[in-house]
Amino acid sequence: MVSSFALLQDNRTDDPEELKEVLEELEFQVFRMQDNLKEIAKRSKVLGIDQTKEDKWVIVYTSEDENSCKIMLNDCESSYKGQWDFSIHATFTDQNSIHIGDIKGPANKGFGSICIDYLKEVAKGQNIPVITGDIAERDWNHVDRLVHFYEKHDFEVEIDYDEKAGEIVWRA
Repeated sequence: MVSSFALLQDNRTDDPEELKEVLEELEFQVFRMQDNLKEIAKRSKVLGIDQTKEDKWVIVYTSEDENSCKIMLNDCESSYKGQWDFSIHATFTDQNSIHIGDIKGPANKGFGSICIDYLKEVAKGQNIPVITGDIAERDWNHVDRLVHFYEKHDFEVEIDYDEKAGEIVWRA
Protein backbone atom coordinates (compact mmCIF):
# COMPACT_ATOMS: atom_id res chain seq x y z
CA MET A 1 0.00 0.00 0.00
CA VAL A 2 1.23 3.50 -0.82
CA SER A 3 1.53 5.65 2.28
CA SER A 4 -0.89 8.48 2.85
CA PHE A 5 1.87 11.06 3.02
CA ALA A 6 3.37 9.87 -0.27
CA LEU A 7 -0.02 10.12 -1.95
CA LEU A 8 -0.31 13.74 -0.91
CA GLN A 9 3.29 14.62 -1.76
CA ASP A 10 3.41 13.01 -5.16
CA ASN A 11 -0.21 13.49 -6.23
CA ARG A 12 -0.36 9.73 -6.91
CA THR A 13 -4.13 9.67 -6.91
CA ASP A 14 -6.88 11.68 -8.46
CA ASP A 15 -9.57 9.85 -6.53
CA PRO A 16 -11.33 12.44 -4.34
CA GLU A 17 -12.50 9.81 -1.86
CA GLU A 18 -8.98 8.45 -1.39
CA LEU A 19 -7.59 11.95 -0.92
CA LYS A 20 -10.32 12.69 1.62
CA GLU A 21 -9.41 9.57 3.60
CA VAL A 22 -5.73 10.50 3.53
CA LEU A 23 -6.43 14.02 4.75
CA GLU A 24 -8.71 12.76 7.52
CA GLU A 25 -6.05 10.30 8.69
CA LEU A 26 -3.37 13.00 8.76
CA GLU A 27 -5.68 15.44 10.51
CA PHE A 28 -6.48 12.82 13.16
CA GLN A 29 -2.76 12.14 13.75
CA VAL A 30 -2.01 15.87 14.08
CA PHE A 31 -4.77 16.37 16.66
CA ARG A 32 -3.64 13.28 18.57
CA MET A 33 -0.05 14.55 18.37
CA GLN A 34 -1.05 17.85 19.97
CA ASP A 35 -2.80 16.11 22.86
CA ASN A 36 -0.03 13.56 23.36
CA LEU A 37 2.69 16.23 23.26
CA LYS A 38 1.02 18.16 26.08
CA GLU A 39 0.85 15.07 28.28
CA ILE A 40 4.33 13.75 27.49
CA ALA A 41 5.96 17.16 28.04
CA LYS A 42 4.57 17.23 31.60
CA ARG A 43 6.78 14.25 32.55
CA SER A 44 9.60 13.97 30.03
CA LYS A 45 11.86 15.92 27.73
CA VAL A 46 10.51 15.79 24.18
CA LEU A 47 13.33 15.16 21.70
CA GLY A 48 11.36 15.41 18.51
CA ILE A 49 8.60 14.31 16.21
CA ASP A 50 9.38 11.82 13.49
CA GLN A 51 7.77 9.54 10.93
CA THR A 52 7.96 5.77 10.71
CA LYS A 53 8.68 3.89 7.51
CA GLU A 54 4.90 3.73 7.07
CA ASP A 55 4.64 7.53 7.43
CA LYS A 56 2.97 7.36 10.84
CA TRP A 57 3.80 10.27 13.14
CA VAL A 58 5.53 9.51 16.44
CA ILE A 59 6.75 11.56 19.40
CA VAL A 60 10.22 10.76 20.72
CA TYR A 61 11.11 11.68 24.29
CA THR A 62 13.61 10.89 26.99
CA SER A 63 13.93 10.33 30.68
CA GLU A 64 17.49 10.77 31.93
CA ASP A 65 19.41 10.91 35.16
CA GLU A 66 23.16 10.71 35.78
CA ASN A 67 23.11 6.90 35.46
CA SER A 68 20.56 6.04 32.80
CA CYS A 69 18.80 7.15 29.67
CA LYS A 70 15.57 5.93 28.13
CA ILE A 71 14.65 6.90 24.60
CA MET A 72 10.91 6.39 24.32
CA LEU A 73 8.43 6.68 21.50
CA ASN A 74 4.68 7.13 21.37
CA ASP A 75 2.67 6.86 18.18
CA CYS A 76 0.10 9.48 17.22
CA GLU A 77 -2.63 7.00 16.36
CA SER A 78 -3.44 6.24 19.98
CA SER A 79 -3.88 8.33 23.08
CA TYR A 80 -0.90 8.65 25.42
CA LYS A 81 -1.74 6.91 28.70
CA GLY A 82 1.57 7.34 30.51
CA GLN A 83 3.21 4.37 28.79
CA TRP A 84 5.56 4.34 25.81
CA ASP A 85 4.95 2.26 22.70
CA PHE A 86 8.66 1.56 22.21
CA SER A 87 11.76 2.16 24.30
CA ILE A 88 15.52 1.78 24.41
CA HIS A 89 16.87 1.49 27.96
CA ALA A 90 20.52 2.42 28.35
CA THR A 91 23.00 3.27 31.08
CA PHE A 92 25.89 5.69 31.15
CA THR A 93 28.72 3.26 31.90
CA ASP A 94 31.29 6.03 32.15
CA GLN A 95 31.97 9.41 30.56
CA ASN A 96 32.90 7.74 27.29
CA SER A 97 30.15 5.20 26.69
CA ILE A 98 26.48 4.35 26.84
CA HIS A 99 25.42 0.71 27.19
CA ILE A 100 22.11 -0.46 25.72
CA GLY A 101 20.49 -2.74 28.27
CA ASP A 102 17.19 -3.51 26.57
CA ILE A 103 15.02 -2.62 23.62
CA LYS A 104 11.29 -3.09 24.19
CA GLY A 105 8.40 -2.83 21.80
CA PRO A 106 7.01 -4.22 18.58
CA ALA A 107 9.32 -5.17 15.70
CA ASN A 108 9.25 -4.06 12.08
CA LYS A 109 7.48 -0.74 12.56
CA GLY A 110 10.54 1.48 12.24
CA PHE A 111 10.39 2.44 15.94
CA GLY A 112 13.81 0.95 16.69
CA SER A 113 15.49 2.88 13.89
CA ILE A 114 14.00 6.14 15.09
CA CYS A 115 14.98 5.53 18.72
CA ILE A 116 18.53 4.38 17.94
CA ASP A 117 19.08 7.53 15.87
CA TYR A 118 17.94 9.66 18.82
CA LEU A 119 20.17 7.68 21.20
CA LYS A 120 23.12 8.49 18.93
CA GLU A 121 22.15 12.16 19.06
CA VAL A 122 22.06 12.05 22.87
CA ALA A 123 25.54 10.48 22.84
CA LYS A 124 26.90 13.10 20.44
CA GLY A 125 25.29 15.92 22.42
CA GLN A 126 27.05 14.74 25.57
CA ASN A 127 30.35 14.06 23.79
CA ILE A 128 30.03 10.33 24.41
CA PRO A 129 31.85 8.59 21.54
CA VAL A 130 30.76 4.97 22.08
CA ILE A 131 27.50 3.04 22.41
CA THR A 132 27.76 -0.64 23.35
CA GLY A 133 25.37 -3.49 23.94
CA ASP A 134 25.08 -7.24 24.24
CA ILE A 135 23.20 -9.82 22.27
CA ALA A 136 22.15 -12.52 24.71
CA GLU A 137 20.79 -16.04 24.39
CA ARG A 138 17.28 -14.67 24.99
CA ASP A 139 17.68 -12.78 21.68
CA TRP A 140 18.65 -15.87 19.72
CA ASN A 141 15.25 -16.48 18.10
CA HIS A 142 15.69 -13.15 16.26
CA VAL A 143 19.48 -12.78 16.14
CA ASP A 144 19.61 -12.39 12.35
CA ARG A 145 17.17 -9.49 12.55
CA LEU A 146 19.23 -7.89 15.34
CA VAL A 147 22.47 -8.21 13.39
CA HIS A 148 20.82 -6.62 10.35
CA PHE A 149 19.37 -3.81 12.50
CA TYR A 150 22.64 -2.92 14.21
CA GLU A 151 24.73 -3.15 11.04
CA LYS A 152 22.20 -0.92 9.27
CA HIS A 153 22.83 1.65 12.01
CA ASP A 154 26.63 1.48 11.71
CA PHE A 155 27.32 -0.73 14.71
CA GLU A 156 30.12 -3.28 14.66
CA VAL A 157 28.57 -6.64 15.49
CA GLU A 158 30.43 -9.67 16.79
CA ILE A 159 28.50 -12.90 17.25
CA ASP A 160 29.66 -16.12 18.89
CA TYR A 161 27.19 -18.64 17.47
CA ASP A 162 28.50 -21.45 19.67
CA GLU A 163 27.99 -19.48 22.88
CA LYS A 164 24.81 -17.77 21.61
CA ALA A 165 26.18 -14.37 22.58
CA GLY A 166 27.37 -11.22 20.93
CA GLU A 167 28.48 -7.64 21.34
CA ILE A 168 27.69 -4.45 19.49
CA VAL A 169 29.72 -1.23 19.33
CA TRP A 170 29.00 2.12 17.67
CA ARG A 171 31.63 4.82 17.49
CA ALA A 172 30.86 8.44 16.72
